[in-house]
Amino acid sequence: MTRSGISVIFAALLAVLGPARAAAQEEHGRTVDVARDAVAPGSQAEATQNQIDIVHHIGNSHELELPFVGIVHLPRFEPIHVGGLSIDLSPTKHLVFMLLAALIVALTFVFSARAVARAQAQGRPAKGFAGTMEAIALYIRQEVVLPNVGHHGEGFVPYLLTLFFFILVMNLLGLLPWGSTATGNIAVTAALALMAFITIEVAGMRALGLKGYLHTIFYLPPGLPGPLKPIMLVIMTPVEIIGKLSKPFALAVRLFANMTAGHVLVLALIGLTFLFQSYVVGAGASVLATAIMLLELFVAFLQAFVFTLLTSVFIGLMRAEH
Repeated sequence: MTRSGISVIFAALLAVLGPARAAAQEEHGRTVDVARDAVAPGSQAEATQNQIDIVHHIGNSHELELPFVGIVHLPRFEPIHVGGLSIDLSPTKHLVFMLLAALIVALTFVFSARAVARAQAQGRPAKGFAGTMEAIALYIRQEVVLPNVGHHGEGFVPYLLTLFFFILVMNLLGLLPWGSTATGNIAVTAALALMAFITIEVAGMRALGLKGYLHTIFYLPPGLPGPLKPIMLVIMTPVEIIGKLSKPFALAVRLFANMTAGHVLVLALIGLTFLFQSYVVGAGASVLATAIMLLELFVAFLQAFVFTLLTSVFIGLMRAEH
């Protein structure tokens, strides 16, 4: 679990290393507030202004919205200046929900593992919530990780299981009232994809050796005539490098885009009520928004599964590159 926890920690660090983005979003929030104050109450412009809050709602910020409390401002730290780079390590909303997701995953499996161990000691299968968690973990291990990672793939099971449940909990937290989807932040998904990329490449180095791994970059088909080798290297080397980089890029963008798109659609449908100020439109928008929320529940599980599945496939392909 130590190795798998590195992904969570690394993602949390990269999530807060975006001072320019956080500052821009905070400035956008102030701009929205000023613009809202300047709009006449009850006007069409005021109704249209409600649509702008979509960006503020799905974006990162230095404040939390809590039930019965209201807006809570997170502490701000002085930026760290390294050369010409300014690094802001102040906690953000997405960082808080990432840490909450990590805590939920850890506590869930600590208590589930204890319940399963007690059941096994009594010679019976685990039941209830612990049994469900055991069934899901066994399914991911037996049907997703091991068949795709290949021979001796047991060492990757803890990391990939942690990856699946960590992403799943982050996705689900965004569907709760006053919640926020950390996977709707490209910095978070990019950090998870970067950790997957490192795992994929290191797995290839260990399985193929240095010489075999270099063949995955400098590709030469067997039996190629000598004069054609330099030409093939010039053509295929950039293609292989792009192929390696496209895998984490696809992982990051797919997760980010799917989680962001669903929330934007739900908020846009709800915003129609304020835009048209009609009970008929409001009722129709509420029905559609509820349907999209149910679809989002399915997407939360699907995207966690797809991210884990593709990472397993990429590891297996790299380890069996020959």
